[in-house]
Amino acid sequence: MNSNNDATVPLSKVISSLFYLLIFPVILFFLAGDWRWAEGWVYSVIFLAMSFGTLVYLYFHDPALLKERFGSPIQQTQKRWDKVLLSLFLVEFIVWFAIMPLDARRFHWSPAFPSWLRALGALLQIVATYFVFEAMRENTFAAPVVKMQKERGQRVISTGLYGIVRHPMYAGATLLFIAAPLLLGSIVGLALGLVLILTIGARAVGEEAMLKEELEGYRDYMRKVKWRMIPYVF
Repeated sequence: MNSNNDATVPLSKVISSLFYLLIFPVILFFLAGDWRWAEGWVYSVIFLAMSFGTLVYLYFHDPALLKERFGSPIQQTQKRWDKVLLSLFLVEFIVWFAIMPLDARRFHWSPAFPSWLRALGALLQIVATYFVFEAMRENTFAAPVVKMQKERGQRVISTGLYGIVRHPMYAGATLLFIAAPLLLGSIVGLALGLVLILTIGARAVGEEAMLKEELEGYRDYMRKVKWRMIPYVF
């Protein structure tokens, strides 16, 4: 894996980020109004394990990518259309994350989901987090914004999950936006998850238009790996 030795992130910033991630479960339970919510705890444990594990892995094995992941969601070299699309995505994500505990636990807008469906949601969340981690482990150029990284020697990545779909991180996100509402029991969350999936699908199309024109070998890669995010679907 390619990484830049000069691209380091201070350990203090990594540690502060670990504490920052704890805010998400706190918000989840605050909005739910119930600290005994079992599904909320399952979601939080999987989320924190993935987040903490990824941070620690990148700190030791790919500091260049970690530095990219800590970058601003709005950057000078970022494509203009992505600034708009990513801003929209962040708003959609905040609404999606906030509505699920309100729906499933505090106000009970959705009917109770059967146990098997909630268990399926937990399983899919684990698979989704694995996809996201594997995408970053394989691809040191997996920046949070759409841009070319010529200064880092960006190249086509076709190993691991990238040999199955061209955007395994987006595939993982797609699973996550279905898995979390199933686990937590929120029909409203499922509906908003579909909106998020459409947004990242549009982003994948735009990103590939850039890569076809600006990244050598990407057209050949597209001919070898047919599907963007979901085999035989998209």
